[in-house]
Amino acid sequence: MKRFILFAARVAPVFFMLSCGSAPSVSRVPSNSLTDLSGYWNNTDVRIVCTSLIDSCLNSPRIIRFAGENDRLPRIKIGTFKNNTDEHLDPAIIPNTMKVVITNSGRAEFVADSATQNELRAEKQDQLGSASFETAASIGNETAPDFMLTGSVKTIVDRAGRMSTRTYIVNAELTHIETGVIYWTDENSEIKKVVQQPKIRF
Repeated sequence: MKRFILFAARVAPVFFMLSCGSAPSVSRVPSNSLTDLSGYWNNTDVRIVCTSLIDSCLNSPRIIRFAGENDRLPRIKIGTFKNNTDEHLDPAIIPNTMKVVITNSGRAEFVADSATQNELRAEKQDQLGSASFETAASIGNETAPDFMLTGSVKTIVDRAGRMSTRTYIVNAELTHIETGVIYWTDENSEIKKVVQQPKIRF
């Protein structure tokens, strides 16, 4: 019993030090700062790629000509962006970022996605039976989009020993909904990362 008490007295400080040392260290950084801890796709990469692609799209000659011929801003709805990488990516992160870039550009109108439109339609149906005629939203007055923006993201990985490069290629295209004609397409491959794995020590 004495030996057990003596052993417990000796190891207790060790466990105490380990438990104190295991607490995470947290620091705040600006939301627009460049942080790259793992070498994988992150929010900075998404912001860079989406800004570049939308700028290319809205400055393309055919889109500028469309706006001039119709005397209004083009209306864009974002469709599916496929994940063809070896990573688990949030499927909404690219569409949501592109929505922000399109809306804030002032050069195009963003039409709500299908999920949001279904919620709005359900709300309008509910208003027909519960709200006054003067205040209820009308059915059949939605603004239809002119174009659907779709695309994909994939990676090319090259490895040699402990070194590897990850190149992210994002394709996007803008298709006229009525005719099915592709008005614009582009590819962004400027996100390329070199990752060096640490040596394994025993």
